[in-house]
Amino acid sequence: MAIAQTVSSRPALVNQAQMRYNIAADVILSGTSNTIQVRSSGLTDPAGQILGCGGQPLADYTGFKVGLFNTQPNDPTRSELGSLLPLTPTELPDNPTNTIPKGILPNTTNLNPYALTNADVGRFSFLLDRSKGQLEVGKTYILVVMPPATSTLYSQRRIKIEILSIQTINDEDIVTYRATSLDGLPISITGSNQFDQTSVIIVDANRGGLQLLALSLNNALCQQSQVQLTKSGDRASAAPGDIVIYRLSVRNTSDGPLHKTVISDVLPLGFKFLPQSVRAELAQQPVPLKVTQEGQSVTLTPDVTLPVNATLNIAYAAQLTPDALRGTGTNSATALSHRTDNQVVVKDGPALHRVRLSAGLLTNCGTILGRVFEDRNFDGEQQDGEPGIPNAVVYLEDGNRITTDKDGLFSVKCALPGYHTGVLDPMSVPGYRMAPNRRFIEGNSKSRLVRLAPGSMVRMNFAVTPTATPEAKP
Repeated sequence: MAIAQTVSSRPALVNQAQMRYNIAADVILSGTSNTIQVRSSGLTDPAGQILGCGGQPLADYTGFKVGLFNTQPNDPTRSELGSLLPLTPTELPDNPTNTIPKGILPNTTNLNPYALTNADVGRFSFLLDRSKGQLEVGKTYILVVMPPATSTLYSQRRIKIEILSIQTINDEDIVTYRATSLDGLPISITGSNQFDQTSVIIVDANRGGLQLLALSLNNALCQQSQVQLTKSGDRASAAPGDIVIYRLSVRNTSDGPLHKTVISDVLPLGFKFLPQSVRAELAQQPVPLKVTQEGQSVTLTPDVTLPVNATLNIAYAAQLTPDALRGTGTNSATALSHRTDNQVVVKDGPALHRVRLSAGLLTNCGTILGRVFEDRNFDGEQQDGEPGIPNAVVYLEDGNRITTDKDGLFSVKCALPGYHTGVLDPMSVPGYRMAPNRRFIEGNSKSRLVRLAPGSMVRMNFAVTPTATPEAKP
């Protein structure tokens, strides 16, 4: 993250003195000095700094590096990392007898990459050389902040630097460049992910007019995870009528307090939210909580500021209805909060929890009963003397394959309410074909369509006749 540092364009400093004193009671001398105008250097604080997410210095800069890279030459987006940018070597203190230009603190030799130190409190600087074409309008670089390889708190950040313009103001060359976050995260403690900045070109007249630009951005480095959401339940399985108690824990893993926390929880199908059951606590103290619900989505808004490393615990209950058997039993929660120091948004999730569902005593499932039999009188019903066909295969619309028993019977338990279709596999009943139905013309179809009401039972029969049997006349 980067914070713009505005560099002035050499404002004129005006100094003028006035004097007035008495020589005698009736003699007064007064006068005004000449006006002295001094122009400032125009360059203020050329060193950038790696800071914490809230703008405070890090506790330890050991192992941190900052590097400036070219972009990939064939990348049209100019956002892919290329080779390390070669910078002009400098020195400090300056030796006027050699050809090495004068450097600036803290990167006095203009190293790239540059290792940060605790002594400099994470400050860094880079000088771009105009004579090498490094300041041409349109030039693009990537500034990379590299945490130690062993760091578990911070991840690498990449910021694109684009040279926008060079203009002369008050005898100074002013360069404008744009900083843009490449990972979508803010690059300033104010939450912005892009801004423009101006700097003054340093002219070294003793080195043949060498022109260098101090490229320096204050860069706020945030932890990879600043808020952590976990979700659990009091049971692994449940049936319609049961009550499940869910627990949500929101932990502040950042280096600053969090507020304006919002937790969104989407309940599974058939889970009825019980609003009177909601409780929240922080450090074993009750926390006021605003609860809103829209369909299966529940929003929980606690009225509390979450200190560093503190955990907010929320519990609520939901009751299963018969519709729960039609769902997955999985719900999803997300947490969103804001840092109090810079209002940067932090979030975590989704956190998932799944309850295995069982029918129990209360269910809207139904049962499909069926038979495959030899229909000798072609009425579609099985009477005495009409045997069942064993090992016949019936396919349902969801691809389930069902085989009849020795009496030609089959059944499907806990089928969902609604329409179901079954088809008899003719290859499973060799020597038979569909029997013509004298009473109902729909019985002549090779498939059966049935409607299953919640908690009910429905028949799905298939009548067949030997292939040698002549077709009956209606």
